[in-house]
Amino acid sequence: MTIFVFVGALLLAMAMGIPIAFSLLASGVALMWHLDLFDPQILAQNLIGGADSFPLLAVPFFMLAGEIMNVGGLSRRIVDFALALVGHVKGGLGYVTIMAGCLLSALSGSAVADAAALTALLLPMMTKAGHDKARAGGLIAATGVIGPVIPPSIGLVIFGVAANVSISKLFLAAIVPGLLIGGALWVTWAYLVRKEKIVPPPRKSSAEILLAARKAFWALLLPVIILVGLRMGVFTPTEAAVVAAVYALFVSAVIYREITWAKLYGIFVAAAKTSAIVMFLIAAAMVSAWLITVADLPSKVVALLQPFMDNKVLLMMAIMVLVMLVGTAMDMTPTILILTPVLMPVVNAAGIDPVYFGVMFIINNSIGLVTPPVGTVLNVVAGVGKMSMDDVTRGVVPFMLAQFAMMFAMVLFPWLVTGPAKFFYR
Repeated sequence: MTIFVFVGALLLAMAMGIPIAFSLLASGVALMWHLDLFDPQILAQNLIGGADSFPLLAVPFFMLAGEIMNVGGLSRRIVDFALALVGHVKGGLGYVTIMAGCLLSALSGSAVADAAALTALLLPMMTKAGHDKARAGGLIAATGVIGPVIPPSIGLVIFGVAANVSISKLFLAAIVPGLLIGGALWVTWAYLVRKEKIVPPPRKSSAEILLAARKAFWALLLPVIILVGLRMGVFTPTEAAVVAAVYALFVSAVIYREITWAKLYGIFVAAAKTSAIVMFLIAAAMVSAWLITVADLPSKVVALLQPFMDNKVLLMMAIMVLVMLVGTAMDMTPTILILTPVLMPVVNAAGIDPVYFGVMFIINNSIGLVTPPVGTVLNVVAGVGKMSMDDVTRGVVPFMLAQFAMMFAMVLFPWLVTGPAKFFYR
């Protein structure tokens, strides 16, 4: 009955068109009434306490870094560098998209920011070259969801806070899985374009490649600084977010000189608006998380999954399917905040490595950003690329299936995640 009250109130509020943050508050209030615990003061205390977290400061700073990179020319120079490297091969613009997407992921950590930048920069080029617009848009959308996987990742920060798992370990453990997701897209694109008769642009000379590398050097240096700093213990993930924002601002304003005082105001406002939405959502979810603990919902979920508890692979399969289903109807951040306090006791009881689970959980939620009908990234690509949602959805299907196939391969062979992870943070 407790689970029914919580889920029913949440779904009813969402069906009425209430924003997800307020829907979470409504479901929390409903659960408080059901448990005979209603107290406005407790509600307010948990709401304020939910956002009062030092690690969560990484969210607004990574948001700010992403805005600066897109406006300040870092994103464009990375695309130009990828174009110089592989733009000349058959289907080269698709490989450029994947390579640029992986590099941008190591800068911003936001699927929406990466998808918007890639769509604006590459979709017109791919369409002009003769690629099917729906397929090109689908590839860009699928590439955009690598953003929350490869560190720095806002999704991993939120999960780390909600699950009390080391964010630094999550960052380092997600590097190889993120690249494997990119590899799955690479193979899928190669298969799809093998029969296309599009003439690629001429190969760039060594001098042109070196020039593109020199222009992109300062942008490419940022992920190196962040990852080396985290690996060596120079700074925490929160401090890394500040470093990313300050570094991006310095490079954009002083070296590339593409950000003026007038642009800076708009950048800060855009980052503040996005951060406010995310932080309020986190605060509202923490109310529900506290009530989930009080109502002992995790033990009820453990009881439901008891048949799978003796087999870690089957349990992970069941959890991944559950998250897939939820991801079709709910955005990434609320899914993380709602399911993490429910699933972590199950994961701990089964003896599954919480870092491994966190990486897999974020990968699944990231792919959920391109699963219809919600598909936040699909909406971004459709809007920026002036396409219909139906076309983008049709184009993304083969790439989405490839990403899910790679995800389940990591479930069957956990060492694909845990092996490289131990190398990075041992």
